[in-house]
Amino acid sequence: MSEAVVDAHGLTRRFGRFIAVDDLELHVAAGEVFGLLGANGAGKTTAIRMLCGLLSPSAGNIRVAGIDMVRHPLRGRARIGYLAQGFALYEDLSVRENLGLQAGLYGLTGRRRRERIDWALDHLELGPRADAPARDLPHGYRRRLSLAAALLHEPGALFLDEPTSGVDPAARQRFWELIYELAEAGVGVLVTTHYMNEAAFCDRLALMEAGRVVERGSPGELAGRPLATPLVQVRAGDRRAAAGFLRDHPEVVEVVPHAGHLRLRLAAGSDVERFTARLPDEAAEKGLEISTPEPATPELEDVFVSVLEEAAK
Repeated sequence: MSEAVVDAHGLTRRFGRFIAVDDLELHVAAGEVFGLLGANGAGKTTAIRMLCGLLSPSAGNIRVAGIDMVRHPLRGRARIGYLAQGFALYEDLSVRENLGLQAGLYGLTGRRRRERIDWALDHLELGPRADAPARDLPHGYRRRLSLAAALLHEPGALFLDEPTSGVDPAARQRFWELIYELAEAGVGVLVTTHYMNEAAFCDRLALMEAGRVVERGSPGELAGRPLATPLVQVRAGDRRAAAGFLRDHPEVVEVVPHAGHLRLRLAAGSDVERFTARLPDEAAEKGLEISTPEPATPELEDVFVSVLEEAAK
């Protein structure tokens, strides 16, 4: 693996007695897209703010792009790009004026300043709205502007906190195309998200719960992880009635409609063979037609739910 552009050891943040991030180990290589996943409140944003030098850790060491972010956070910020969840630019300034101001803050001048602003307007497709006040931009364009500002100084590490939250599918695809372009150019990218369908776009993932990483690996490695709760799928003549029947079944933990099937997550320790053999007859007794259960291929969301349930024990 390439040299780490993000390297954190024992990263911890306490707020009084509450531990928001607990002993986090994190390494992101140059050219890698690393996904930090978790539900709201898992500690993702607190972690990313410490990595960016915006929040001092209670314990631990951080190096980003070769800079000690605990001792020299201001120096480190000159080498990183950060896209926060909220809009942090100036509402009354135009798109071009915001980019010009940010370029100045990064020390860009003259020809280089003009080139980087033109690049940002082109690559983030902001040119047609260059003179529009930021307050008039739709949400998706505000996210584009924020990302453009974070990329002006060509950072070696890029931190994206929920970058596609609230944007339309086309804009989400464009964001990820740009993320891949940056990674191919050698930028180390750390993305926080709670969208499981985006997790598959990352090279490696870490799942966070209650401030701790509870599982990590590539999307393929995690998807192939054995589940504590067996997963099967069935077809049904009347899916609504069948779903109601299945939700009341003592061995069924969850019922989810999925691509013409009903996916059933069974309780840990369930006798899958016995359940499979008996379910069609049990349904028939209720006047329902349900097929014999078949094994279902786990998706990352299934793995995530299983891991969190195991971590909560």
